[in-house]
Amino acid sequence: MSEQVPRPRTAVVGEVQELRDAARAVRAPVAGEPVAAGAVACVAAGRVGELAARLDDASFFARCADRYRAAGFGTPDAAEERSWRRSWPPLFAALERAGLKDLQVYLEYATPGGGRRLDALLVGAAPGGGLGLVVVELKQWQSCRVLDAERVMRSDGVVTAHPVHQVAAYRSFFTHWRPASAPVLDVRAVVVLHNATASEGAVLSAGAGADTLGVPVLTGQELSQPAGVLARWLRCGDLSAPDAGQVAVFEEIRWQPSSRLLDHVGAVLDGHRAFALVGDQQDAFVAIRHAAGRHLPAGHGGTPAADSGGGREGAVITVSGGPGSGKTALAVRLLGYLMRQHPHTRPRFITPSGTLRAHLLDAVRGHSAARELFPSAGSLRSTARHTSALVIDEAQRIKRGGTRGLPPDLAAVLEHVPLAVIFLDERQIIRPDEGTTVPEIRNAARAMGRAHQHLELTGSFRCSGSAAYTAWVDALLYGTPQPWRGHSGYDLRLADDPFQLQQNIEHATARGHTARTTAGFCWPWTRNRPRGATTLPLDITIDIPAGPDTPARTWKAAWNAATALTHPDNGQPLAPHSQLWASHTGGHQQIGCIYTAQGLEYHTAGTLIGPDLTWENDHWEAHPGESHDATLRDLTPTQYLPYALNTYRVLLTRGTHTTHIHTTHPTTHQLLASLIPKSPEDASQREAARPTRV
Repeated sequence: MSEQVPRPRTAVVGEVQELRDAARAVRAPVAGEPVAAGAVACVAAGRVGELAARLDDASFFARCADRYRAAGFGTPDAAEERSWRRSWPPLFAALERAGLKDLQVYLEYATPGGGRRLDALLVGAAPGGGLGLVVVELKQWQSCRVLDAERVMRSDGVVTAHPVHQVAAYRSFFTHWRPASAPVLDVRAVVVLHNATASEGAVLSAGAGADTLGVPVLTGQELSQPAGVLARWLRCGDLSAPDAGQVAVFEEIRWQPSSRLLDHVGAVLDGHRAFALVGDQQDAFVAIRHAAGRHLPAGHGGTPAADSGGGREGAVITVSGGPGSGKTALAVRLLGYLMRQHPHTRPRFITPSGTLRAHLLDAVRGHSAARELFPSAGSLRSTARHTSALVIDEAQRIKRGGTRGLPPDLAAVLEHVPLAVIFLDERQIIRPDEGTTVPEIRNAARAMGRAHQHLELTGSFRCSGSAAYTAWVDALLYGTPQPWRGHSGYDLRLADDPFQLQQNIEHATARGHTARTTAGFCWPWTRNRPRGATTLPLDITIDIPAGPDTPARTWKAAWNAATALTHPDNGQPLAPHSQLWASHTGGHQQIGCIYTAQGLEYHTAGTLIGPDLTWENDHWEAHPGESHDATLRDLTPTQYLPYALNTYRVLLTRGTHTTHIHTTHPTTHQLLASLIPKSPEDASQREAARPTRV
């Protein structure tokens, strides 16, 4: 990638100040509700009695919403704010009645990076001089049905995690993330269902084995018990009011994963076969390890870099590569290495792809405390202030925030993080509010006085180890379309209609392969389902005109599920959540889109090119009006074209061994038919799929 022409020094100085201002913007205190000290992120903090007195003040909830946004949690929706108004009053009434008004309480307490938010966290002085913590999980449910030890079905038909196991996982965070310098912590947990009856709570408690977990389930009946009994039910019977010094000590704890947790997750990631490294992946890994050795402390006894400003003495490494070049595999292995060799740097992995993050969490699901190692993209700035080693994958998808130059979130990374390794593919920019490039990162790093190194991954480990197919896709979309000459081990086919495309995916699945179909976002997506539904809405419909030997037909299919679809009677999974559509059982029966496929791969890929991109008059034409993506449909055709091309480039390069293509546009089909040779198997499948005439 060529160097840009150097700009005048005054321009560089101005940009440096702009970048630093953006990086520091998150530090500004929020007016109104007191901001907790140290690393605490929450919507409200104080003594129980103090906060209880504010619950009748409507402005209190407005300030909580402001703090929610300022903490980087996003924007609270109406349901979130409604839950505060309904759940906090009965909780605080019970705490005051139990004589616990002097305990310290945090509402919506966030673990580092916002990986979890605890409904409420109580802190008191424990016998023996330590601190007692009580994690409180609040539910408005009145009843639910226990499906198994880890899942329940709410009365509205939604299947969710069993609250006892949910709060037990929160409790484990304080065990596995407590630094050696922190005071002794006695951590307890409790579930509060203030709308439920005692019998309803007993069913929930028994279904989770709560006695073993030590997590009581309290209902309205328990909350009405006498003071002493109620305090014990709330797990606070032996806690007293903490003094100001104890509160300050708690708030100044910088939570960091234990060496045992890091070793466990690092070993899982290092040993996962999907993250094996070969070729230039290994070369890049060695180069990054060398940089880590120069800029980071080694071993469990190393001294972590400063939280602020230390980043300017470190390095920024960008790693780019096309589809299947192994960026994600390298990024994940790098995280595993940093966890095991540089644990005191508090390494973290962030990706703007919710789908990729969901799969990484799924890979380490055996240890609930690992979630905070993969913070959400929305917490990029706060994470940058508390880590010395950060791996960012799919960085081209980071939001620009309406600013020119480097996105403010990335500016914060360059300002604070001693070693930042940033993976990206500029031809996977798919929205106008996204798009970070290597030159932007390089120029910003140099302007801040940071060393910058760029690595390029040129191999292809997805399409049977050859770049032949990805090169064919790039020529098709960005250059001059070329005939497919074939490649040993890779199978490319054109489906005449979506029925044939679907049949190919079903056959691959029957043979034990992972097979998925994706499509351009050219049809509506019904996110909400009727209660008790056992099928997904068939939003995708394609009319197929009659042929010489076939009648007119309509093909219908469902998008992947916004939330997992389970059977209302037995809780059996019928369709996975959209973010796990590519890997969990049943996903082959739904259609994925760019947002659920990017960053993932599967053995056999079906790609449905919709009417938003057509080949006409020897060039590609874009039709944004055919898109159902609200952020794209109002663009001009010229503006929409690069995003459409990049989108289909991603969808066409997910298959590791086979890709089947169908397009809804006749002229585009003719182009592809002229480029992709027919195989004998195609003819036999068409004959088998042909409807029988009576």
